Amino acid sequence: MARPGKRAFLPLHNGRANKNPERPVKKRRILENASGELPADAYPCAQTARERDTSAQESAPVAIPLAQANSAVRCVPGTRAIQTTSVCLKNRAARVRVGKGDKPLTYEQALPPHYIAHRKGWLSQHTSNLDGEGGAAERTIEDVFVRRFISGTFHGCLANELVIKRRGNLLVICALLLQKLPPHKFYFLIGYTETLLSHFCKCPVKMEVQTLQEKAVYKYL
Repeated sequence: MARPGKRAFLPLHNGRANKNPERPVKKRRILENASGELPADAYPCAQTARERDTSAQESAPVAIPLAQANSAVRCVPGTRAIQTTSVCLKNRAARVRVGKGDKPLTYEQALPPHYIAHRKGWLSQHTSNLDGEGGAAERTIEDVFVRRFISGTFHGCLANELVIKRRGNLLVICALLLQKLPPHKFYFLIGYTETLLSHFCKCPVKMEVQTLQEKAVYKYL
């Protein structure tokens, strides 16, 4: 027991007493009475259950009316700002992986997807992508089917990606083909493609074809 008029410190939770009086104690600091005795509430474990319930009720939060709470809260006025930087949400799903510098890329492949509408256009042009228009999912499935069909029909002859345009009920397919086949075979395959796709898509299909001697390489990656 400490002498009268001196400070006494409760032991810490690990059982060791605080030896440095100048250092603040983490738990609780209690002053002794003039007689040198500790107060009754020095040890919470010695309190009865009724006393603990009474103290818990006294320390319970008091309900405040909503209007009074709103008036007490200090509202920070909103601010407006202009964003002058480019959008940071970049789509990287369809980008070409970096190679060793020997991978030839076309202009379409060299530009990442976030350059669409900035440095290159869309490969599928139709009004279903507009806000409030329906049928976007159906047009996407048709585009995938058309691209796979033409890729298999003109196998190894595609110089670049297809551009699919919808003008009303007309489906226009723009393609760049390599001159790997004789002209009469190209004419046959173009008519074959237009006829079959017209039956599959239930609409008139037209192909606009341009032939190249070799691929136009934009850069190597």
